[in-house]
Amino acid sequence: MAVLAVGSVVALAAALTPETARADPALVSAPRGVAAGGHDVVAFFQDGTAVLGQQTHAILWHGAVWRFASSQNQERFELNPRAYAPRFGGYCAYALSKGYLAPGNPTLWVIADDRLYLLNNPSALAAWQAERQALIAAAEGRWPKILRK
Repeated sequence: MAVLAVGSVVALAAALTPETARADPALVSAPRGVAAGGHDVVAFFQDGTAVLGQQTHAILWHGAVWRFASSQNQERFELNPRAYAPRFGGYCAYALSKGYLAPGNPTLWVIADDRLYLLNNPSALAAWQAERQALIAAAEGRWPKILRK
């Protein structure tokens, strides 16, 4: 899987705008072509908070633009994108566990077993935290089959 780095290449960075990126809806939840709502997915692990990425630190992976707050975080992602990308393509993990797709909200998130899970709303987050292991198992059982519905 090739990762296209564009942080220091102005021409390519300009090409990776939300208008030009089209995420595969079956793989990554990326409204307007930008994954995780433009948040730096590495920062969830490194800083423990949701941090918006910058257009100057961006790559194209799985048909979506992924933005980062720093070149260091971009490099970390490039070395192992699957370690940092949200599980279930950034779709709401709770919704998936219940059998439907909803976009994840990058301000409502949980890291469990070294995986980043995005949730859609505060109720989904509360339910996820209360029954996390059972809901993870249910979501895993539906992923990626749910994408073919």
